[in-house]
Amino acid sequence: MTDDELIEQKIAKIAATADEYPAVVIIHHVPTQTVRYLSKWGLQLLGATLDELMALGPSFSPTYFNAVESDEYMARVFQLMYENNVPEVHTFYQEVRTTEREGWSYYLTSMRRLLVNDQGNPLLVMGLAVPLHPENHFATKVQRLIEENQFLRQHNALYATLSKRERSVLRLLALGKSAPEIAEELCISEQTAATHRRNVRQKLGANTVFKLGQYARAFDLI
Repeated sequence: MTDDELIEQKIAKIAATADEYPAVVIIHHVPTQTVRYLSKWGLQLLGATLDELMALGPSFSPTYFNAVESDEYMARVFQLMYENNVPEVHTFYQEVRTTEREGWSYYLTSMRRLLVNDQGNPLLVMGLAVPLHPENHFATKVQRLIEENQFLRQHNALYATLSKRERSVLRLLALGKSAPEIAEELCISEQTAATHRRNVRQKLGANTVFKLGQYARAFDLI
């Protein structure tokens, strides 16, 4: 059986029940990173036909998803499909533009290898995307998590300029500690604590507790 025949057979098998799942079902062709199947619910949410999505090729993800997040996650997922010694399922949050509401909609997506050919090369990867509706408080937490991840990516270079000691000072600053309190906790002089505090603010360009807190949360200091 040819690769194309294997692909058609597998997609037909999934499509037979896909619309019964409480999730959007999506299947990508791994070698070309092209959408080969999307369940009816998914097509309705995107307001598109399968032919239109297939024509986009690898541009599908940045067209409908947060481009930065999509490029990072999807590139990694497609790469992992070629590796054997990795977890079988890859799960992540996504921001998607749909016809359902203005702005981003949030989804929890799990993807796994669906089909390989006789040579062991991956042909298809399948994803299940579950919506996190705004009225659910969990969606707000996911939004915060995504924003922190974006902040981390944008400010990673600045954070990397901090020494280990300065990162400890940043954590305490984000917790609202004064120079004397920082000095006592780190067993250093108040003058040294004040110097570290000044250097942290200057390196990060952060002059408020809120901004320092953004760094501390994004880089898992608090």
